[in-house]
Amino acid sequence: MTGVEIDMVVTDSLKALELYEKVFNLQRVEVTKFPKGENEVIFTLYGVRFHMLDENPTFGLKAPTLDKPQSIWFNITVPDIKETFFKAINAGCTEFQPVTELPNYGVSNAIFSDTFGYQWMLHQVHKEVSFEERTRLWEEKGEE
Repeated sequence: MTGVEIDMVVTDSLKALELYEKVFNLQRVEVTKFPKGENEVIFTLYGVRFHMLDENPTFGLKAPTLDKPQSIWFNITVPDIKETFFKAINAGCTEFQPVTELPNYGVSNAIFSDTFGYQWMLHQVHKEVSFEERTRLWEEKGEE
């Protein structure tokens, strides 16, 4: 068996799963029901496997905090950015960047942070814009 999964430590993986299920249409793979500090959750989101573990200092598992977030974020391309962003904010997440239209690049994006110290960037692709075109647009912007 081969594959890749994103592993993350949260204070409470069962509560984090509840939050993420309010925001995304994810699929549960494995969910334990042990005492807090011993749980783990595996889910898939758009074909990507995520593995959450409860914070457990005994095993060296330390979760980020809201005032000290991790320097990693998750970039999720969604079919309806406004709907997904609205779900996140209504579920208690904090807006970091509102839905922002970038018409020349063919996308909209937004960023929110969850209550577990992780940032999530959302994208919605409205039209395909080549790498070369995006590079040209960025370089022209620098010339202004």
